[in-house]
Amino acid sequence: MSAVPEVRSGGFAGVNKPVFALTAGFIALFCLLALASLDTLSAWVDAGFGWSARLFGLYWQLLLFATFVIGIVIAIMPASRVRLGNLAIPEFSVFQWGSMIMCTLLAGGGVFWAAGEPMAHFLYPAPYFGVEGKTAAAANPALAQAFLHWGFLAWAILGSLTTIMLMHYHYDKGLPLAPRTLLYPLFGDRAIKGPIGFVADASCILAVVAGTVGPIGFLGLQVSYGLDNLFGIPDGLGSQILIIGGLVALYTISAITGVNRGIKILSQFNIILGFALLAFILLAGPTAFILKSFFTGLGTYVANFVPMALYRGDTGWLGWWTVFFWGWFLGYGPLMAMFIARVSRGRSARAIIIMVSLVAPLVTNFWFTIVGGTGIAFELADPGSVSSAFEGFNLPAALLAITNQLPAGFIVSVLFLILTTVFVATTGDSMTYVLSVAMSNNDHPATPVRIFWGVAMGLMALILISLGSGGISKLQSFIVVTAVPVSLVLLPSLWDAFRIVRRLDAEQRA
Repeated sequence: MSAVPEVRSGGFAGVNKPVFALTAGFIALFCLLALASLDTLSAWVDAGFGWSARLFGLYWQLLLFATFVIGIVIAIMPASRVRLGNLAIPEFSVFQWGSMIMCTLLAGGGVFWAAGEPMAHFLYPAPYFGVEGKTAAAANPALAQAFLHWGFLAWAILGSLTTIMLMHYHYDKGLPLAPRTLLYPLFGDRAIKGPIGFVADASCILAVVAGTVGPIGFLGLQVSYGLDNLFGIPDGLGSQILIIGGLVALYTISAITGVNRGIKILSQFNIILGFALLAFILLAGPTAFILKSFFTGLGTYVANFVPMALYRGDTGWLGWWTVFFWGWFLGYGPLMAMFIARVSRGRSARAIIIMVSLVAPLVTNFWFTIVGGTGIAFELADPGSVSSAFEGFNLPAALLAITNQLPAGFIVSVLFLILTTVFVATTGDSMTYVLSVAMSNNDHPATPVRIFWGVAMGLMALILISLGSGGISKLQSFIVVTAVPVSLVLLPSLWDAFRIVRRLDAEQRA
């Protein structure tokens, strides 16, 4: 089937003005407060972070766990064969479809965290396992803990049940492709046309802005560090501004051209480059260790899946690790589901759940094993070869310490910087697109709206990095605060997706 052309209206006509005012106003206030007093902002954000982690941490753990389990139950039901989106044939090939989904979450985090998080858990093991750090016994638990944070639960909350809901209500019922629609089962038309919907949309938009601006800003810091390390280009604000400016131009142009062109092409390029680099590391690096670590780490993860997912033994550690990640992924949940709904027309409920909740996590876990497992292998063979660079939780330094030890290390390091940049661009373009959709009355938002959100996120990142890494760090912590209302928006998916699949199956049979 040929791609459906993007049709866009001009100007800002059709923009949801109350939602725009709430979100743009809050973003402006956040940046102004950061410029006026970063210490005051830090104190407020830290207090909100602690409150959110303490009161909502257990709820988030249960929400993610239930979302994954219910999704798997739906996937094995015969009714899950029902196709969604009012298309008999999928709009995109499996490779195109999977590429766009994979690239949207992995972003720069999937590169730098893949190097840094397994190393962090290897040096300082998660309390659940109780093993001694920096030893061979810590390798499998380190990978298993990273698998939990970037595995089945994280991916399931990003678009398994919620995608089913949005595809049904938008393509079958004509309701908006917006976060407010997820509350329709509870509030009916009041969620679509009233203040409840405005608050739901604004909360979800703010969470995604915070979650996307963070990687944009960190990319400026990380690539600037890498260029200094590899080429001697001074690591300063000027380099960071140029990097972020180029990134904003790349993902904004991609978002303007739409799902069928820029976003699809950029995602495919990223997947091809990513898998080429991973194949090289797998063959040129510690191959046997990587393969053994993946299966043993996955075995440890699966065997301990339930107790790890529901672990409450050390709430301080949970707040800075699991709860932080759950807040980050929860914040992306509604808008990521919007994006998956847009690119999944013609797919069955079963195919969507399998891709999002099983295939994507396993690919991500293998990615973490190749990059992070290689770092652990190098560290075991030569203590300090990676951990010294990683000291102070320096994620880009950990990645470069790993790639520099490989054959053709300089070239591999440069290619990883390119990969990271394009990864963040694929998140930037897809989130720019869905932010614009959430702000508009249709799923083909006007070009000026796309430009506004693309540029606004870049400017916000520049303002925060001008204050040093502390500004971006506070925005990352703020993600956990924004996840509180978003997690309530996601709650109806636990029962409504199941009901929708059964109902649609009965209708199609009739």
